[in-house]
Amino acid sequence: MGQRSLDIAATGMQAQQTYVDVTSQNLANINTTAYKLQRPEFEDLIYQNQRAVGSNSSDNGTIVPTGIQLGTGVRLAAIDRNMSQGTLQQTSAPLDMAIQGSGFFQITMPDGSTAYTRAGGFQVGPDGSIVTSDGFQLTPTITIPQNATSISIDQSGEVSATIPLQTTPQILGTIQTVNFINPAGMQALGNNLFAETAASASPIIGTPGLDGFGTIIQGFLETSNVNPVTELTNLIKAQRVYEMNSKIVTASDQMMQALNQSVV
Repeated sequence: MGQRSLDIAATGMQAQQTYVDVTSQNLANINTTAYKLQRPEFEDLIYQNQRAVGSNSSDNGTIVPTGIQLGTGVRLAAIDRNMSQGTLQQTSAPLDMAIQGSGFFQITMPDGSTAYTRAGGFQVGPDGSIVTSDGFQLTPTITIPQNATSISIDQSGEVSATIPLQTTPQILGTIQTVNFINPAGMQALGNNLFAETAASASPIIGTPGLDGFGTIIQGFLETSNVNPVTELTNLIKAQRVYEMNSKIVTASDQMMQALNQSVV
């Protein structure tokens, strides 16, 4: 019996270590643009049936009401991602964009594939195109004229530039965003980028502000949706549960020592 409790407590300690790891990741990214909170989900392990529930307890057909099921511990089932929106923070930079509502920007990767992000801290690349801080192009490609004096982006994603000697702003293109049926099912690639998966389903391309797509707010960035107070509370709770499981290990060890001494 002591060995069983040792094994169960060990799974509990491993689970809480994972909880601490995920919480540390959240706190480390508290200032990361558009970072989405992660939360581990756990499930109990398979049970050992020493007396099956609902089995016959006599030849007269009486039924065992509860039985004897002994658990074997806990394991990590998933690490969920909370895709709720973070607070919008004003930067006044002309190419900083935040999506207010649902949606992702489309980014063309160096290998030609498409990634997705809500981190709208864009810049102008050497060829005039709008790019991420890593130089990956925003899709559809929009090129800023070299002599543009100002850039304007409306809530529907239309980008226009003021050009010297022109009386009206020049329309450069329209930013399209995408939605996913299950955005939490996307694969995180790092660098604030995500990729579609079978769980997220294929992207649905649309125009910002229409058909359920969020609007684009120029001069703002979306902050992380991590709540530091909640995460610190969760960290303390995970530490306490870890300590309780470690005490079970100690108690089980003492019981096994006592049993060995009594046998001797």
